[in-house]
Amino acid sequence: MSDQKPDPIERARAGVVAARRTAAEGLVVGTSGNVSARVGDMILVTLSGVPYDRLGPHDAVGVDPEGNRVLGDLAPTSELPLHLAVYRNTDAAAVVHTHAVQATAVSTLVREVPPIHCAAAMLGGPVRVAAYARYGTGELAENMLAALRDRTGCLLQNHGTVTCGATLDEAYDRTAQLEWLCRLRLAASSVPGFSPNLLTPAQLHDVGEALKGYGQQPRRPAPDAPPAP
Repeated sequence: MSDQKPDPIERARAGVVAARRTAAEGLVVGTSGNVSARVGDMILVTLSGVPYDRLGPHDAVGVDPEGNRVLGDLAPTSELPLHLAVYRNTDAAAVVHTHAVQATAVSTLVREVPPIHCAAAMLGGPVRVAAYARYGTGELAENMLAALRDRTGCLLQNHGTVTCGATLDEAYDRTAQLEWLCRLRLAASSVPGFSPNLLTPAQLHDVGEALKGYGQQPRRPAPDAPPAP
């Protein structure tokens, strides 16, 4: 058995190509949406104009922080400015952009998704809606950055979603949570004569603190425990 560790660039490339899951989960249609991951100074991104179901094992292109292609032969996504803006201004290592139906619908209705559920805390608080700008433009990237301030996800008006994270799995999970949150908002707001009850900033903060210890935590040896053999 070889003890050689997987190449981090190839591992990230494979993860980006696994963007096929966004199509399988109904978050994108055709060639819409895009995914990226950062490894050192290289950013691996999905291709421009290629349907997700046609992506192969090596169908991700690498660019430097200025957007110059350094790996692969095909053109990167037209939303490259959006991805580069996230990496230049945050410590995120992965970005997922989709045209999820519920979230896109909500982006046409409000300027901010209200804190209708504690899932908002997973995205940093009430989710802002970035002002509309044409896809692929620096203006859209700037509007997105304003909406992402102190957040890990936002909506793009009349367009879709952007989430980021320390890993692709984390960014994907936040995309799914955002779509669910928007679906909940639409459902709760559809009952005539009633307005949804919203969580207070203090309640959201409390959830955020609780989430810091959520999930499986590594076990720590007792102070007087002997070292492991």
